[in-house]
Amino acid sequence: MNCIIIDDDATARLIISQLCNNSKQISVLEEFSSAIEAIKYLNSTDVDAIFLDIHMPSFSGFDFIKTLKSPPKIVLTTSDKNFALEAFEYDCVVDYLVKPITKERFEKSILKLTNIKDTKIITKVNPSKDESSFIYVSVDRRLVKINIPDIFFVEAKGDYISIKTAQKNYIVHSTLKKIEDKLPSSLFLRIHRSFIINISEIIDIEDNSVLIQKSVIPISRSNKSELMKRLNLL
Repeated sequence: MNCIIIDDDATARLIISQLCNNSKQISVLEEFSSAIEAIKYLNSTDVDAIFLDIHMPSFSGFDFIKTLKSPPKIVLTTSDKNFALEAFEYDCVVDYLVKPITKERFEKSILKLTNIKDTKIITKVNPSKDESSFIYVSVDRRLVKINIPDIFFVEAKGDYISIKTAQKNYIVHSTLKKIEDKLPSSLFLRIHRSFIINISEIIDIEDNSVLIQKSVIPISRSNKSELMKRLNLL
């Protein structure tokens, strides 16, 4: 995996570059002190990842992301913890490193980059557009059609389940077992007694939880090993 580093602070660039050089999984193509220079570079060169400082003169890291039509995976670097929530509103952001960056925390970030890259391969293997690509659920005495790939996760709530999609949440009188039997195992996995997740929607995995959209979902010990296998970890 290759990357570029964008940071107006020379010391910060040096530290990240050295951390990359100590890793066998990532190599640095170029370093930039301004986002404008980096944009010109990306017009002619494809990269796998970007280490991007948020606070830069005249052109912030968030401004930079908005200029990219097809952004690669981005790890934001900053001394400010207050932008974490805003950061993960961008699908391309896979991690948020707070300076000073330690070797241990950097290595976790590299694992996240690798995991997300492998996970995205799964998104290309979508169900075919036949009867298995959608389900109907009963909501307020109406049958509502839900496209299966649009489901982020399903949560058990007593005698009901909550089906989370990009459009809305559907509360359905059913069990997690019943919907699990109808969801394709190639795309979905039960990671907890109360949760089934769409693997292709995982943003982040850390310790015993996954991040999908803005929801932190627990992983049970008995299900974690299966999740790791499904992600094709190096």
